[in-house]
Amino acid sequence: MTQHLTLGYSPCPNDTFIFAALIHAQVPCAGLSFTERLEDVETLNRLALKATLDITKISYHAFGHVREHYALLRSGGALGRGCGPLLVAAKPCDLNALRGQPILIPGELTTASLLLQLCDSGLNNLRCLPFDQIMPALERGEAAAGVIIHESRFTFAAHGLHQVLDLGQWWEQTSGLPIPLGGILVRRTLPNAVITAVEEGIRSSIQFARANPHKVAAYIRAHAQEMAEEITAQHITLYVNDFSLDLDTEGEHAVHYLLQQAEERGIIPPCEKPLFAL
Repeated sequence: MTQHLTLGYSPCPNDTFIFAALIHAQVPCAGLSFTERLEDVETLNRLALKATLDITKISYHAFGHVREHYALLRSGGALGRGCGPLLVAAKPCDLNALRGQPILIPGELTTASLLLQLCDSGLNNLRCLPFDQIMPALERGEAAAGVIIHESRFTFAAHGLHQVLDLGQWWEQTSGLPIPLGGILVRRTLPNAVITAVEEGIRSSIQFARANPHKVAAYIRAHAQEMAEEITAQHITLYVNDFSLDLDTEGEHAVHYLLQQAEERGIIPPCEKPLFAL
């Protein structure tokens, strides 16, 4: 008998690339079927707080708040180098000029928000906006700066914005580790056999998309929000990498260290449960 699971991820090209084959049963997944729910990252974070979905993409910042109910998979996430959020402003400035000034973030529970807090506690006048509204708001002069994510890192200069700080680069230089952006969580109550099948299915889905990009292209385009094809390709290349297949030792260390730093600053609560599902 087929077991049905709910699966949440964003409409961004890296996520639709990763999950297309799994959702459309183009790869086997041991008697499981899935209904996808596509939402922006902060909506997914909030859904996880309510334990709404069986499996979900989530910001690592938000994961720190839901560890009692969810555990992390080693495949399907976004972790790497040169892919972190950017702090940008309408006018050239430095961090000192932004302390106490209004800064836009793409969600309270995003990893972008966490990195900003870890980097400089004086950057604390934060306002949340959906990630795709931050650059237009900065162009209108509604805040001193903003943290941008996803494809915005490829297009901010065309909007007349200036980079103040690459938060991913700051993390890499201070920690020596890749930056954990978002991971895939599963309910802790799911049987180990189901969790194993899900993880193997996600890994197979990535491998299928890499080998057959033309077979997942239509699904990606349908959710790419009129993104130019070259930007879509850059997005996938940047955020889907070998860590997406398996976090491996270095990736696991990066996740542990990020959450440890957040705990020590009192940004997330402590949790004794293991991070990983298996």
